[in-house]
Amino acid sequence: MAAYIWKHPLEIPPPSEKDWLKEDEEDFFLQDPDRKRDVLPQPVRMINKLVMLVFENAMEIIERKEMLQEAQKLKVQPAKCIPTAEFQVTGRANCLVVSGKYVFVGLSVGLAAFKVSGCKEVCAWDAVKTEICAVHASDLGNECHVLLAVDEMGLVWLFCFHKESFLLIKILNEVEDISKRSTCVELVLSPGADYAGVLLQDSTEAWLEIYRLPKDSWLKEMEKNPGAAAGLACRERRSSWTSVKSMELHEDGSSEMESPVSANKDDAELSLPVLLLKVKPPKPITGSSFKSPLDALKKVDDGSMLGLGYDHLIKDSQWEQQEAIFRSTYREYLEAEGERESKEDIPRRATFHFLLPSRILQVGPEMKVQPDIPAGISVHWDGSHNLCLYLLNHPLKEKVDSDLKPDVVWPCAAPIACSAVSSCSRYLALACEDATITIWDKHLGYPLSVTAILEERLIRSIHFLRSSAAASDETLCPGTDPACPIVQLLVLCTDSSFYLVKAPRAGKSSITLLADRPEDPNLAVSTVVPVLAFPSAALVFSWDGTVSLMNTATSQIVYCFSTPPSHAVACPWQPVFTVDSVNWCLLLRGDKQQQADVLAESRASHSTIFLFDFSSYPLEEAFPKEPDLPPKSLQNLPWIERCNIFLRDRQQSLLGLKDQLPEYWSRLQAQAAAMDKARQKVKGQKKP
Repeated sequence: MAAYIWKHPLEIPPPSEKDWLKEDEEDFFLQDPDRKRDVLPQPVRMINKLVMLVFENAMEIIERKEMLQEAQKLKVQPAKCIPTAEFQVTGRANCLVVSGKYVFVGLSVGLAAFKVSGCKEVCAWDAVKTEICAVHASDLGNECHVLLAVDEMGLVWLFCFHKESFLLIKILNEVEDISKRSTCVELVLSPGADYAGVLLQDSTEAWLEIYRLPKDSWLKEMEKNPGAAAGLACRERRSSWTSVKSMELHEDGSSEMESPVSANKDDAELSLPVLLLKVKPPKPITGSSFKSPLDALKKVDDGSMLGLGYDHLIKDSQWEQQEAIFRSTYREYLEAEGERESKEDIPRRATFHFLLPSRILQVGPEMKVQPDIPAGISVHWDGSHNLCLYLLNHPLKEKVDSDLKPDVVWPCAAPIACSAVSSCSRYLALACEDATITIWDKHLGYPLSVTAILEERLIRSIHFLRSSAAASDETLCPGTDPACPIVQLLVLCTDSSFYLVKAPRAGKSSITLLADRPEDPNLAVSTVVPVLAFPSAALVFSWDGTVSLMNTATSQIVYCFSTPPSHAVACPWQPVFTVDSVNWCLLLRGDKQQQADVLAESRASHSTIFLFDFSSYPLEEAFPKEPDLPPKSLQNLPWIERCNIFLRDRQQSLLGLKDQLPEYWSRLQAQAAAMDKARQKVKGQKKP
């Protein structure tokens, strides 16, 4: 029988792994145990390498944290300030505000008023058992205060606190049909309580309402009928109509809520606020409807604003062509970013400030303005490049114009991220999304400083600091503050780093990094607030519950405000606190540290407010004042002296140009020589 025979003998192939053990190496592991990993199969070796990589990375993180802890121990620890007083409130404290000698606390069950001295409760408003989320207050004098509060449903409550009694005046956004209710997003009370601004939104749109508060009428009405507030306060405590909100259903299905205001309109004897302005976000720019440039000029002649870009001659077809060209050119980038077209109108947020009279708010001769009463507002909406200014002294109309156009428009190169106004209302700061910061002098009408953060960081908030040259023991009237030699601005970024911007009136501005992004996430900064009681002082709140007082001039933490060991700072990512620059104190909410879940109900039943009196600590030594101070006010000086001061300031601002003139002159000479040389060359080429 024939059989198939291989031409070459069948041999066993050599091993593919060089490190495999041989027969004569049975005691290999006893000789070199470290080579045990090298002989493992491939999947096991890969898993082993990954485990070792994770272990090494973990060790690097641990070593880095240990180094940071050791470096922190070597630093000079700031002095700790313990509370000088404390008091408890019934319910959870959501917000705090100080007005005069009273502390108003927004609770989960209403409002409460305490005296700063003694910390004793004087009055409480818990009529409708509503949770107050935000509160603003202003002292009118004669033991009268104005309060604006926002509850958890977004309703805005207007109160008058007179002789230790709450008087409910009106709910500003109250409607009969509950389906048409709007919620409050932001609330601002002007200094002096002359105006109030409320940012409202519903399911489709957002708008801003500005109210004029008749505070003079309130004071007169309180003097005529001093028992009205106490009588109404007693009636509001009745549980017959306030403990439960009654709802009525109509035949068409709409519902109506009966509120305490509508049930007691006869009891409210104070004048109601007047709606002045209703500002809506800018509409998207669309194609022009003008047939000729003459029609556009006629539209301009009626006083409409050019700055928003509505009055143009670009047709819809031109917009579509430019859009098509853009999308075809950058198609791959748009697809990579996953761009989605959304046709839904999402409600937008706005930031607004009340502005005192200045050169940027040009009012007509028929309008009467006062130096300490706001003359206008500045508004910028999220994602908008324009800062819109509106005047508040227009004559009242029977119907408020819903399509109101701004009186002044400031276009910016990038969308405005945030803005701030100084305490004297003289300086206005704008921070754009490209990290550009501009500080305007509103009295003189020109930018004082333009700077930018070189690092790619987004700005979260900006705050004006009180410079040491402007610090004084006396409170200055708004609008009469003289020009500060150096304007300081504190800039907080989204990565918890913050900077100090100094804008001198003579010379170049500078930007200094006060604190970089922390390595430990628990040390991330949640809030930065200036302390106007001391120059160059700022409170820094961290996520780990640390409350520090920083001297921005030296970028050093000088003091730490710590609660007792039994308590911790409540919600350190959004702390509940207020700084009183008049009484020189800090009020901070602290919660008791409890481990048992059984005590959760008792923990929420009350909150503790700690008071830190600045005068009880040696803070003035850490923030010395400069001896040479500028004149406190120009209001009472003769015109000749005021003109001399203005000319001197202008001369100091031009001193920096002398150093730049030689450089400009050398550039001009070099340019002239180059032009002369080029002209000689052209003449030589023309000769035969």
